[in-house]
Amino acid sequence: MGTSKFKTNAKCGGCVAKIETSLNEILPRKQWSIDLSSPDKTLTVTSDLPDDVIIKSVTDAGFKAEKIK
Repeated sequence: MGTSKFKTNAKCGGCVAKIETSLNEILPRKQWSIDLSSPDKTLTVTSDLPDDVIIKSVTDAGFKAEKIK
């Protein structure tokens, strides 16, 4: 299982809650977290799912996600 990081445009707990609803459909909650205190509002995911699946899930929730290299 690998770890991927994504820059998001989440700003608050309400944003995280919306993203959570979408991500929890494809991942257990313990496999992801969002650090709102980081400048990139970093979403960290530990999973074997392809990055584009994670990005689509965040986008479906109404937010942006961009893979951090």
